[in-house]
Amino acid sequence: MNSKVVAMILAGGKGTRLESLTKKTAKPAVSFAAKYRIIDFPLSNCANSGINVVGVLTQYESTDLDAYVGNGEKWGLNGVHCLMSCLAPRQTEEGANWYKGTADAITQNIDFLDAQNPAYVVILSGDHIYKTTYTKMIELHEKSNADATISVIEVDPKEASRFGIMAVDKNDVIVEFQEKPKNPKSNLASMGVYVFSWKVLRKYLVADAKDEKSDHDFGKDIIPAMLGDKRKLQAYRFEGYWRDVGTLASLHEANMDIALDKMELNLYDADPTSRIYTADHYSFPQYVGKQASVTRSIATQGSVLLGEIDSCVVSAGVFIDVESKCTRCVIMEGARIGKGAVVNNAIIAPGVNVPEGAQINVDGDKVVLIDSRWRA
Repeated sequence: MNSKVVAMILAGGKGTRLESLTKKTAKPAVSFAAKYRIIDFPLSNCANSGINVVGVLTQYESTDLDAYVGNGEKWGLNGVHCLMSCLAPRQTEEGANWYKGTADAITQNIDFLDAQNPAYVVILSGDHIYKTTYTKMIELHEKSNADATISVIEVDPKEASRFGIMAVDKNDVIVEFQEKPKNPKSNLASMGVYVFSWKVLRKYLVADAKDEKSDHDFGKDIIPAMLGDKRKLQAYRFEGYWRDVGTLASLHEANMDIALDKMELNLYDADPTSRIYTADHYSFPQYVGKQASVTRSIATQGSVLLGEIDSCVVSAGVFIDVESKCTRCVIMEGARIGKGAVVNNAIIAPGVNVPEGAQINVDGDKVVLIDSRWRA
C-alpha cells in the first residue's frame, strides 16, 4: 500500500501490572511464547498487510525496545520503499513533553505523518497478541466512506465494563461509545485498533491539543468528539484470537493457550503471508536429555531440558536440571531450574535461578511471578 497507509504503534506504556517484568523493560518488549516478544505481533501484522511505513511510539524504558525494533529488518520493513522509525518524545522550541495520552502521542508526531502525507492512518497498540492483516478493515473504511473505523470484538457481557463499548446500528455504524461503562449497552468492545482518514484526524488532534481539560486520549476524547460532530464511525467486526496481556494472569493464560495447543492462535502456519516474525537467537539447538519428559509444551532453540516439563513455555538459554518438575510455567530467557526443584503455575523472569530442591506454588491455583527478589 506504500505510504497511502501509515501505521502508528503505541508502545510507550509502563505496564505496571506486569510488576518486575516491566521494571526495566517496556511492555511491548516482554517475552511471549518462548521465541517472540509482544511487539512482534502488531509489527508482523503490518508487514503482512503490506503497510510499509510504520512509526513505533516509545517512551517508558525504551532503550531495549528501540534496539530490538532497529530498522525493521526482522519484519522486512527496511527496504528501499519502506520506513521504520522509533518515535520518542522530543525536546522542541516549545520545550520537552512526555506523551500525555494516546492522542497526544500522535499529535507530537504530526510532522512525521505530514511528511508521508497518507490517506489513512492505522493506530495500533503495541501490547496485544493477535494475528491479522488490516487489509479488509482498510477496505471497509474506504467502501463505507467512514471518517474512522474501529475494530471491535464480542466479549462476555459480564466482562464488558472493562472495555470501551460500542453501540451500533444495523449497518454497524457506531452510534454511541461508552468508556468502561457500569451498564454496557452492548458487548462490542474496542480492540484499540483504529483506521482514520488522516485529514479528518489531523483536525481533531490539533483541536484536542488546545483543550487544557482534555486527557488527550482516543477513547476518552477523540472518539467522543467525532461522534458529537456526527462524523461517520464504522465498526469492523474482528473474528479470531485477541488478548490484551496487561496483567500477569493474562500473560500467563495467553502463553498457556500456545503451550496447550488450543490452536486459536496458530504460530506454526506455513503461509508466509500470515507468519509472525521475530529475532533469531543464533544459539545452539534445543537439547532434550535422556531422562527428560516433555508434554504439551513449546521450547525454543538454546534451551536444555533434562527434567519433567508439562504445559510449559521455555525460552532461549533456559536450563532445566534433572529430577526437576515444571508445570504450567512460562520460563523466560536465561532462567535456570535447579535439580529437584518443583515449580507450578508460575512466570519465571529472565535470568532467575531457582535453587536446587525449591518448592514453588506446588498446589497454587493463582499465577505467581518468580523474579530476582524471590527467596526460598
